[in-house]
Amino acid sequence: MISSMLDASGALQILRESGAFLRGHFLLSSGLHSDAYVEKFRLLEHPELTERFAKVIAEHFRYSAIDLVVGPLTGGVLVAYEVAKALGKSIAFPERIEGRMEWRRGFSLYAGQRVLICEDVLTTGASVSEVMAAVTREGAIVAGIGCLIQRGKTGLTPEPFAVVELELETFSAENCPQCKRGVALEKRGSRT
Repeated sequence: MISSMLDASGALQILRESGAFLRGHFLLSSGLHSDAYVEKFRLLEHPELTERFAKVIAEHFRYSAIDLVVGPLTGGVLVAYEVAKALGKSIAFPERIEGRMEWRRGFSLYAGQRVLICEDVLTTGASVSEVMAAVTREGAIVAGIGCLIQRGKTGLTPEPFAVVELELETFSAENCPQCKRGVALEKRGSRT
């Protein structure tokens, strides 16, 4: 049923056509270098495309007894909103206060609540780990993790579900072929 909405190859094609899948020389949030980058906001600026991707995530978790959908600001909350809408659930988002994700604006979670965490692009899993900590501090349960795009393995548990999984080469600065050729490095991510 998921593939009839949008399969991985169709999703990758949309990323290319929307200008979200870039080639060049990029500094990733991990500190590593890559010749490919996903500029998520080229996808997220199109609500109809974001909705199509989010519906794939929603269908994957449809029977997971989700009570609440959450996501980190900024891109993750956009994905969480669309997934929550497709599941008919409420949304919440934590905010970083003095280096720690906290629940504000009247959002509260309760013990045993089953939470689906949504993200736009998973690279290191750092933001999702911070959201997971905020969820579990309240006694809620991380019932799943869904994302639009995942770049490699993160080691997160539960294992994330991604609409598109990309296995892209990364390099340390010392071993980067593009650095050796003198290609200018682009810093695009939110953590760079």
